[in-house]
Amino acid sequence: MNLQEYIQQAHGNRADWFLQEVNSVSNAQRIQKVKANKSYLDGNHDILQRAPFYHNGVLVEPRKIVINLARQLINWQTSFLLRHDVVVVGQQRVADELNEVSKRAKFNLKNTEILKKLLCYGQCAEYIFLDKGRITSKIIDPSQYTPVYNRHNELISLIQFYSWNGKDYYTVYDEEKVQEYESVKGRLQLTAQYASLTGLPVIYSSNDLIGNSEGRSDLEDWKGILDAIEILVSKYFDAFATFLNPIPVVSGQQLKGEMDKNIVGQGINLDDGASFSLVTGKMDSNTFNSLYKTLFDTLMQVSATPSVAFGDSQISNVSEQTVKLLFSLSEVKANQNESHLKHGFNRRFSKVRTLLEFRGFKMSDDEFYSIDTTFTYNIPMNEGEIISNMQKLREMSGISIDTLLENNPYVQDVEMEKQRLQSEGTIGDNMVDSNKEE
Repeated sequence: MNLQEYIQQAHGNRADWFLQEVNSVSNAQRIQKVKANKSYLDGNHDILQRAPFYHNGVLVEPRKIVINLARQLINWQTSFLLRHDVVVVGQQRVADELNEVSKRAKFNLKNTEILKKLLCYGQCAEYIFLDKGRITSKIIDPSQYTPVYNRHNELISLIQFYSWNGKDYYTVYDEEKVQEYESVKGRLQLTAQYASLTGLPVIYSSNDLIGNSEGRSDLEDWKGILDAIEILVSKYFDAFATFLNPIPVVSGQQLKGEMDKNIVGQGINLDDGASFSLVTGKMDSNTFNSLYKTLFDTLMQVSATPSVAFGDSQISNVSEQTVKLLFSLSEVKANQNESHLKHGFNRRFSKVRTLLEFRGFKMSDDEFYSIDTTFTYNIPMNEGEIISNMQKLREMSGISIDTLLENNPYVQDVEMEKQRLQSEGTIGDNMVDSNKEE
C-alpha cells in the first residue's frame, strides 16, 4: 500500500490528512512519553513532588535531592561506543569516497546525537539531502515528527511539525517530494514544495524484544531505580531534623514548689529516686549503606555500566584480561547499540549512494554491498603493547601502512600523517591518497 492508497482509505482523500495523523491519540501518547523523558532529563523528578509533613506540631519542608545520574549513564554509553570515529570499510574506492562524505557532512557528530536520542527516547529520524552541492543531513527530534506506516509496517510518509512565533508549521515527506505547510489562525496553506532526491527520512529505532517499531528508551529501565535512590537519600537527610532530635524523658514524680531564686544556673526539681535524661534515636547507617549500594549496583547492572566508570571500585590487578572482564557487560550493551545504528547506517548509505550518482560517482551493487562500518569501543588498553604488536605484524608484512596508522593510538588524522611521512621520505608517493575536492 502506497501513500495515496493510504490517504484514500484512512482519510477519504482529504487535503489536510496529515493534521489528523499528527492529532491522533496514539501519536499524542507517543509524543507525551518523549516529552516526559525530556522533562526527567531536565531535572523534573518525582522526588520534587514530596509534600510537607508535620513534626512536633511544626510544618517541615522535606528534602528533595535530585540525583541526575541518567545523564551520566547516557554520556557513558555514548562515549563508550562513539569515542572514536566510525570508519566505513569495504572495497577501497567506495570506502574512501564514503569516508570523505562522512567527514565533510560531519556524520560522526550526528552519530553521537542519534545515539543519545535512541537512549533517551528510543527513536529519531535523519533526512539526507544536498545543500549547495554538498551531501549533508539533519536530525529530526522524535517529539516533532509523526511516522506513517502501512499495514505491512512499512514507512510511507513522515510529518514534521512544530510551533514558532504563534504559527504552526508542517513538513510532509514522501518518496517523491517534500511539502511545507503553514497554519495561521486555522488556515492551512502550502508555502513550498521540493523534489526529494533521497525519498523518505531514515528512522533509527532501538526496537525492543516485543517488536515495537517505536523503540524503547533505556531511560525507562533506569527511572524506577533512580527514583528509589533519590527517595532513600532524601529521607535519610530528613531523619537528622526529626528522628535524631533528643526527647526529654523523666522517670518518677516531680516535687512541687519553686526552686530557690538564689541558686545560680538552672536545674530540674525531681522526687527522690527520680531521674531525667535526653534520649536520642540512633541512625542505622549500615542499613542505609546496604540499601544504597544495592540500588546503585542494580542500576549499574541494568544500564550495563561498570562501577569502576563511576569510581566505585578499586582495581588491584590492572592486567588487560582484568580490564576486559570489567567492561564485558558494557561491550554487550555497546554491541546492541551498534546494531541499532547499523540498521540506520545501511539506509543512510543507500541514500548517499543516490546523491553520489547525481554527482557522477557510480558504484556497482557488489561495491555497495561490501560496505560496512567499524566501531572502536572506548576500552582502556595498553598502548605500548598495541604498538609492539603492530610493529611485529609490520615486520612480517602482516599489516598495511593504512591499517597500522588507523589503529595507532597516537594518530588522529590518517591522511595527514601519511602526507607527513611522505614528506620525510619514510613512505613513497604512491602510498599517499590524493583527496579530490567535492
